[in-house]
Amino acid sequence: MNTKRYLSIGGTLFILFLLQEIFELRWVALEELQETQSYRRWSGLGLFLIIAFQWTLSLIRVVPSWQTLSITFKSIHNWLGAFTPLLFYVHSMHLGFAYLFVLSLTFFGNFILGMFNLDVLKSRSQVLFQGWMILHVACSFFITFLTVYHIWIVFYYE
Repeated sequence: MNTKRYLSIGGTLFILFLLQEIFELRWVALEELQETQSYRRWSGLGLFLIIAFQWTLSLIRVVPSWQTLSITFKSIHNWLGAFTPLLFYVHSMHLGFAYLFVLSLTFFGNFILGMFNLDVLKSRSQVLFQGWMILHVACSFFITFLTVYHIWIVFYYE
């Protein structure tokens, strides 16, 4: 896996998202589409499925008979993670308010954490690895929890 490639793609997409947020640059057609209930739900489902799929790497690592797939899924996990700023943008151009703002910050914070994994840092430190992994997984749990909460709110207040 070419680490520099997914890092540069992910970094570029993240910077572009930040620039459009800071300077309020909007793609009007997409923004109008994002205002429709149907689009928000379908794009949200897509984003949720991506978040759920990212958990497959953990599943593969804990099931002994699937561990041979770990390297392949780690590559898929990293590449898919690199494109999450774009996937987030397709769902919403805004960071949101209240719990959605917290969800967005945690989402992008975990994205940055994922981009600077131990392959990028070139570290073999077990302490750094364990600390990084605990933080990355904890953020992922929090994101998943807030995403499920967000879905519940969306459908409860229909």
